[in-house]
Amino acid sequence: MNHRKLGRTGLKVSELCLGTMQFGWTADEATAFQVMDAFVEAGGNFIDTADVYSRWAPGNPGGVSEQIIGRWMQARGNRGQIVLATKARGRMWDGPNGEGLSRGHLIRACEDSLRRLDTDFIDLYQTHSFDATTPIDETMRTLDDLVRAGKVRYVGASNYPAWRLTKALWTSDKLGLARYDSLQPHYNLANRAEFERELKPLCEEEGVGVIPYSPLAAGFLTGKYRRDSLPASARAEGIQKRYLNDRGFAIVEKLATVAQGRGLTPAQTALAWLLTQPVITAPIIGANSVEQLRESLAAAGVRLSAEEMDDLNKVSAWE
Repeated sequence: MNHRKLGRTGLKVSELCLGTMQFGWTADEATAFQVMDAFVEAGGNFIDTADVYSRWAPGNPGGVSEQIIGRWMQARGNRGQIVLATKARGRMWDGPNGEGLSRGHLIRACEDSLRRLDTDFIDLYQTHSFDATTPIDETMRTLDDLVRAGKVRYVGASNYPAWRLTKALWTSDKLGLARYDSLQPHYNLANRAEFERELKPLCEEEGVGVIPYSPLAAGFLTGKYRRDSLPASARAEGIQKRYLNDRGFAIVEKLATVAQGRGLTPAQTALAWLLTQPVITAPIIGANSVEQLRESLAAAGVRLSAEEMDDLNKVSAWE
């Protein structure tokens, strides 16, 4: 697997990042170990999690994914070979400071993540979403303190609008603080405007690495959703509200055509569409099984031609 620099930093990460939201939710610990083993065997070194994973599941207090990853790294003795990313912001304990990006929340959240991950440092510590109730300089000063203390090496953001990311970068520059070197946006072939309208040129200009999540649009871009074939599930209902329209079906049909011409699956082609863009560092892929993972891993190293990119860009154009 190829490796890329994370934004303007010198940190090298695999061009596919393993997302772990499923661990302890839809994938048990034994399966999670198998998936991480297969990812590393394929040359992957970039693993992303969050403290809240998967707090929304019945009986899951949050932090379970981090605990599983921590036990796996200890069992394999490979902490030094892994670029480990986690996130903080969501509610993790009761009380008014149980969530957010205040100094009080972030310091405790970081210590808790370090304990669950059974490690001395986090390679990439990300704010999961912005916090309108906390001044940006308070958040950035706290992140800078964590970097200076050696508990965090780089910091990133997720789900930030362009104006807030710009203000955070300006604050770091003005005050001489650690800055956001990566962004996790919701970005895929079917959901382009949210990132491309303002965030993409900002990331290009400022050298911010881009780690898009949901690169397959919650499964919509795998090819199993067609005009005459709609799976019945709760997830399918959510997809139906967002993507099942003329534009969405046209994207899937063109994706299938391009995939067939390259001997790929639609999912691999959707990942290749992202990987072909210079602004992208590493799409985040998730898997409930080694088989699912291997399909996504086959996209590593694949680059689409200018004609294929143009065809896909035209059919998925946004206004």
